[in-house]
Amino acid sequence: MEKIRVGVLFGGRSSEHSISCISANSIINVLDRNKYEVVPMGITSDNSWVVFEDKNPFLTLAKGELPEVTKEGIQSNKPVSFSKFPPNDLITLDVIFPVLHGPYGEDGTIQGLIDLHSIAFVGSGVLGSAIGMDKTTSKTLLKTAGFPVGDFVTILDSQWKNDKQNILKKISELGLPVFVKPARAGSSLGIQKIKDASKIEAAIEEARVHDKRIIVEASIENAREIECAVITGEDKKAARSSLPAEIIVKKSHEFYDFEAKYMDDSADLIVPAKLDKKIQADLQLLAARVFDYFNCEGLARVDFFLTKDDEIIVNEINTMPGFTSISMFPRMWEASGVKYDELVDYLIQEALNRPIGLH
Repeated sequence: MEKIRVGVLFGGRSSEHSISCISANSIINVLDRNKYEVVPMGITSDNSWVVFEDKNPFLTLAKGELPEVTKEGIQSNKPVSFSKFPPNDLITLDVIFPVLHGPYGEDGTIQGLIDLHSIAFVGSGVLGSAIGMDKTTSKTLLKTAGFPVGDFVTILDSQWKNDKQNILKKISELGLPVFVKPARAGSSLGIQKIKDASKIEAAIEEARVHDKRIIVEASIENAREIECAVITGEDKKAARSSLPAEIIVKKSHEFYDFEAKYMDDSADLIVPAKLDKKIQADLQLLAARVFDYFNCEGLARVDFFLTKDDEIIVNEINTMPGFTSISMFPRMWEASGVKYDELVDYLIQEALNRPIGLH
């Protein structure tokens, strides 16, 4: 049987470059070489493309190491080819797993490029990816559709430049504390929790370093942070939701920031979460509804707050969640009976089985 030629795409221009490399390494290492011909493809931080030979294990990572794709390669892996534009290898692929997190990878840009080449790929298309990446758009759409969301204020670049005082007045109506977030950054980069109103303007300016579109959200105090993984159902059936998980951030961190996620042990990840059966079912149903509402495909992670009164509030959706072997998305599926290698294989097969392009 002819092998399926699968490209694993990683790195990219976003600040989540290294996390993407770690996710890709986990995927590359579990792919069945009897079934797949694996083509690792990296994108450097300045948007050059680097193709590598298949190697298992692809990377050897020390704890806390943040690998980077450069024109010289990544770790001991030297490039087979290097180019400023997508390489010819791209059009020889049967399917692509774009394990790119954040802007210029998870936001519909790379999905559009792949669509133009009529290649199957894992994950949501242009629309679902773009909506999921932009917190201002996704929150507004969720609220309009009647999904339970917290209070928020969106700030566009022109509004901040021309109507700052009115924006600050709207933010003051949210109360304190608030979270100031770049609209299109991931892994909690650029996010601050603000308890003093006098520091809000400075926090917005700092967030604007990451993105000119900003969202300010009212903090939902004393709520539990719950996540649920979703994948496209088999044979065009309804989306499938995993058992939910819970993040418990230790007192050394105000919230689940980049360091708590990747650099230290300041958060406990409870998989599966200890939940009442009805609440668990409600979370799973709501996660699938959000997935479908945004026209997502393949996979996504939906994040919630669960208040002390057991009210479920949708926080956000992540259309290409972290995919390391210890990331929450695969761990939730492991707890639900789907092993990591089975999950990777399922997602690739799902991508191959659905129509390419608009459908």
